[in-house]
Amino acid sequence: MKEQNYSNHRQYVFGFHIITGLLVIAFLGGAITNLIHAPENDIYDAWLILLAGIIFISMFWYLRAFALRAQDRAIRAEEHLRYFLLTGKKIDPKVTMGQIIALRFADDDEFPVLVQKAADDHLSADGIKKLIKNWRGDHHRA
Repeated sequence: MKEQNYSNHRQYVFGFHIITGLLVIAFLGGAITNLIHAPENDIYDAWLILLAGIIFISMFWYLRAFALRAQDRAIRAEEHLRYFLLTGKKIDPKVTMGQIIALRFADDDEFPVLVQKAADDHLSADGIKKLIKNWRGDHHRA
């Protein structure tokens, strides 16, 4: 696998993010056009097609959001356990979910120090990622 770092850690799945996204938007655009130009006797069908487009947009958004939410919970549990194993203490409750997700990229030597810095300095997730010197790749993110 390609070594991960700050500049290449974001993952986009071309088929989902680009192709499917564009197709769903095109479907919705076509549904709106169909509704605008539908003859009086086909208006019900045009509304149903528009409703299907709205459902597709909603599904496109929430399928991704639900998968990421479940994965974020797993990351939180993993990083809490890792911090406890390294320090014998719980992570400061001031550390936010976004910070924990960013901290997963830090290796074990940097991790406890960055956790404390994140809590004390209210670092953004991006700020945390930029401070990591020894990047630990996450090749399993959905």
